[in-house]
Amino acid sequence: MDTTQRTDQERSADRRRRELLEAADRVVLRDGPQASMNAIAAEAGITKPILYRHFGDKGGLYAALAQRHTDALLDSLRAALDAPAERRERVEATLDTYLSAIEARPQVYRFLMHPAEGGHPGDQGFDVGKHSAPLLRRMGEELGKVIEDRLDLGPDSHRLARVWGHGIVGMMHAAGDWWLGERPCTRAELVRSLADLLWGRLAAAGDKVGGPGF
Repeated sequence: MDTTQRTDQERSADRRRRELLEAADRVVLRDGPQASMNAIAAEAGITKPILYRHFGDKGGLYAALAQRHTDALLDSLRAALDAPAERRERVEATLDTYLSAIEARPQVYRFLMHPAEGGHPGDQGFDVGKHSAPLLRRMGEELGKVIEDRLDLGPDSHRLARVWGHGIVGMMHAAGDWWLGERPCTRAELVRSLADLLWGRLAAAGDKVGGPGF
């Protein structure tokens, strides 16, 4: 098989995978954590074995959807951090970006973070902790890199930036999960309260020399 033919086949496979993920997204938006492999296959107009051929099982499909949505969320968070505004405004904008994302698509959020709320017999063996924890860890590592690139945290900056990154993601996740379920205050009030909690140390840290600034 020559290179051109192989490349065409790879493009076709990538396009088909995107189409299946878009079908899965539509089902998740409708059904949330109860989205089943049967429903996703039906939405895509294929049989369940074909869906398994592309993703293996619900865990494989979950991982692909998690990467898709996490990529998009991280892009939005980076854009908020890069906005031409004062640091406090950008901190609040970043928090609001995360909260507005889970508010806009709560079914997707629940599928990614609370998939065990489903429970279809055909989807047995799906371990919520095994799949959702790496998603949060990835976000924590990415935010840690951003902090290290932008802030001067002293001689132990790499370790401290990772601590901050994972700590902030954990705070956003826990507070956002509670807020989405109970709605005890407006999103703007939650953003201000979380920013107040973070602000003391963030305000004191200087920008890293040669970095893009925070």
